[in-house]
Amino acid sequence: MSTERSQITLTKQRMYTPKFILICVSSLLFSASYNMLIPELPSYLSSMGGAKYIGLIIALFTLTAGISRPFSGKLTDTIGRKPVMLFGAMVCLICGCFYPILTTVYGFLLLRLFHGFSTGFTPTATSTFVSDVVPRERLGEAMGIQGIAFSTGLALGPALGSFIKLYFSYSVLFYSSSMVALLSLVLMMNLKETLPKKEQFRFALLKITRKDIIAWEALPPAIITFLAYIGFGVILTLIPDWSEAVGFVNKGIFFIVFTVSSLLVRFIAGKFSDSYGRIKVIVVGLLLLLTSLFLIGYLNTKSGLMTGAAMYGLAMGVVSPALNAWTIDLSLPEQKGKAMATMYIALEAGIGLGALCSGWYYQETISRIPLIMYSCSGLAFVGIGYILTVKRNIITNI
Repeated sequence: MSTERSQITLTKQRMYTPKFILICVSSLLFSASYNMLIPELPSYLSSMGGAKYIGLIIALFTLTAGISRPFSGKLTDTIGRKPVMLFGAMVCLICGCFYPILTTVYGFLLLRLFHGFSTGFTPTATSTFVSDVVPRERLGEAMGIQGIAFSTGLALGPALGSFIKLYFSYSVLFYSSSMVALLSLVLMMNLKETLPKKEQFRFALLKITRKDIIAWEALPPAIITFLAYIGFGVILTLIPDWSEAVGFVNKGIFFIVFTVSSLLVRFIAGKFSDSYGRIKVIVVGLLLLLTSLFLIGYLNTKSGLMTGAAMYGLAMGVVSPALNAWTIDLSLPEQKGKAMATMYIALEAGIGLGALCSGWYYQETISRIPLIMYSCSGLAFVGIGYILTVKRNIITNI
């Protein structure tokens, strides 16, 4: 009898199950699919005569991603995690095929708007799925590992995309993005649903009320996420041009260094958040974020930019899994999807605002980039002040 109990306990504590490994690989391919376009889209849009709309490349994408979060959160908690993940991957697949067809500025911007539905759906369901299949006491660690997979895709994507464009064409790049999305989709189809009591989809589920939009219990990590990811929107928008200005030919190098650095720390940071508490780890991450954004703007050389990229990767590698796990900690058991959607709404709002404002102010004037980076550094400082102020009023399991 005691042997059976120990086996049950061991099973409950297992994290590296086939489900978890499969969702991590799928997550890697999904993020690579849409992010492999990022380094080349500014020059692609400029070639069509749309240079003044560069800030909209990320802003439009994150706009629909943010708008779709309440829907993805509600559907994740009702019809299941798997259909929501599949829908997002399908959007990536379709959009990649349409970029070579819609060759006007407004057609391109419309497509970016539609493409945003991909990250509005899949990541919400993916994070919720992970929380379903791992032990509660290892949630931070699991979020760190899943983040490693996602971030690996974010890094490999731009590097691969720049390589394809360098030796082939924009069309080959776009179709390659679709192929990577298809691989992610195939892996998702092999996952088993984890929602115990799922409903059949009906259009009535798409009716969103005010109570469906925000999980108020998840607001503290959402606010920190918003402040932290404004800088990420700026990075996605300006780093390709900033990299070129300091002398890099491959505009994806920054993202490689950033992600490798992030990978090195995520596993440890996730474990630390399980052991020492989410808030302590997040504060450390915000301090790193503050410093890295300042350095990216201040050290305008190849080595300086790489130093900033490495520290930025450490910062995001520390902050991201702790924020994800903290959101699940604060969520109601039957509304984990809604809580994750709230956090991702803040994430998309931060990225979109950062991209839109920086693109508006930048106007292809390289000398303005340092000031933009310093401003983002200041927002990380605001985040530290906020989290320390509300710390005593937050009741969690930390």
